[in-house]
Amino acid sequence: MKIVRYVTSLLPSWADYRSVKRTWRGDLLAGVTVGIVALPLALAFGVSSGAGAEAGLITAIVAGLVAAVFGGSNIQVSGPTGAMVVVLGPIVAAHGVGAVAVVSVMAGVVVLVAGAAKLGRVVSYIPWPVIEGFTLGIAVIIFLQQVPAAVGSRPGPSSNAFVAAVQSFGQVSRATVVWPLAVVVLVAAIMVIAPRIHKQLPGSIIAIVLVSVGASLLGLPLAEIGALPASLPAPGLPDIDAALLQQLIAPALTVAALAAIESLLSARVAASISDTGPYDADRELVGQGLASVASGFFGGMPATGAIARTAVNLRSGGRTRLAAITHSAVLLALVYLATGVISQVPLAALSGVLMVTAFRMISLSTVRAVVGSTRSDAIVFVITAIVTVSVDLIVAVGIGIAVAAFFALRALARSGGVHREELASPSQPGDEHIALFRLDGALFFGAADRVLERVTSVHNVTVVILRMSQLQVLDATGARVITEMVHALERRGVTVLIKGIQPGHLTVATRVGVIASLRHQKHLFTTLPAAVEHARSHVARDASTPTQRVSSSDGD
Repeated sequence: MKIVRYVTSLLPSWADYRSVKRTWRGDLLAGVTVGIVALPLALAFGVSSGAGAEAGLITAIVAGLVAAVFGGSNIQVSGPTGAMVVVLGPIVAAHGVGAVAVVSVMAGVVVLVAGAAKLGRVVSYIPWPVIEGFTLGIAVIIFLQQVPAAVGSRPGPSSNAFVAAVQSFGQVSRATVVWPLAVVVLVAAIMVIAPRIHKQLPGSIIAIVLVSVGASLLGLPLAEIGALPASLPAPGLPDIDAALLQQLIAPALTVAALAAIESLLSARVAASISDTGPYDADRELVGQGLASVASGFFGGMPATGAIARTAVNLRSGGRTRLAAITHSAVLLALVYLATGVISQVPLAALSGVLMVTAFRMISLSTVRAVVGSTRSDAIVFVITAIVTVSVDLIVAVGIGIAVAAFFALRALARSGGVHREELASPSQPGDEHIALFRLDGALFFGAADRVLERVTSVHNVTVVILRMSQLQVLDATGARVITEMVHALERRGVTVLIKGIQPGHLTVATRVGVIASLRHQKHLFTTLPAAVEHARSHVARDASTPTQRVSSSDGD
């Protein structure tokens, strides 16, 4: 029965469309709007990845539909994205265009398995500065990838986007560079001005239509998208051979990690800014995995949730999955009705669209907030962004998380400490020979040695009371240090009393040996007055027998 409920929780249900009766008009309008906005992006991302405009369209249609039906978000719109383009470029360069569909299927299976294994909540452990640094790095790479087309040259041979952009200037022709640059500037200007005239104006599609018509009428020497199929290809398994499969394992894992991270982040943001209900992270992974597999069967690219298109969906009134389904239907209609016109769109126009998109991915207010928060967060943000641009996206996330973890552990270690306290009044003779230490915060591997040194360095005392009721975190290393601390003090003839071990820490303290290290089981106390009274009795006995230590009745 549990298995049935588990499987059912990851599959579509009629509950997904419960509110369609109330929202269908807004959903249809939003779907049409998103479809129009998604068209130039799908074409541009397909071209920029090296897989071609056709692959971008197929991905937006097929993956967009599958993710909308099977995904865990009511409002998310999926398809090709800039982050995925950044990863796919080197794969196309190394293994050819045919490898894209294979990687899409392989990565989709990995994401599907991750969703079935209930790993969807893992993304919540990625720190905010890492996410923002990652986003900034992607935006920079997307912009740099458009530089060659914007100046009418071919990309340089380097796999690094910055180096390739610089290398492309060596191939620029003065006779032809003016027109593509003019197109990029015109497209950017229209995309910036259109929303200021009316928020619902699709600046990208308006810019592409105007530029394409103008270039055709004037006969400008601009490279175009080229021929596109007038229908979707028949689905089928991509060509796979064992050698290629083995070579694509690492790239597929990278693509899968990126697809999972970007999709879950996008779904989480969409849920936080809308009233369409929460998202199911595990089901979202299942949906995105199926979407990439389906896209690969049709010759498309890996897909992810797209926050830009999702935001347009929300702003346009979309509230259910019907909006994302309609978006795919609109794009499918354009494939069957307008591929001849679409094939004449200048590549420079698509570059202009992506350059503006890259700029819009960067929020200056967010950058200022991250950099101005704490120095450690600023360092994590900058390192993640730099590694994203210079090395690799997934490596950047890993390094960013590692650096953030280092700073978090350092802060946690600093929160843990040991403080010597005065005994409660009224004081009694011999109190100077009793040391009361309060352990605070976290006692784990990052702070243990400091605490050990502080307590064991105490002198001229007969009894040490360790007050542990304020200790919030205790791991095996911390418990081992307390054990060593007790042994070290007892070897010097100092009696150790422990007060207030929390129930949550008692298991690890017992198993590691803290309790066993005490001279007697009665040296474990639940209240401070009882521990202090016992300590004073020790001091009094030692004072009455200065030449010989007398064993007490409790075995001290």
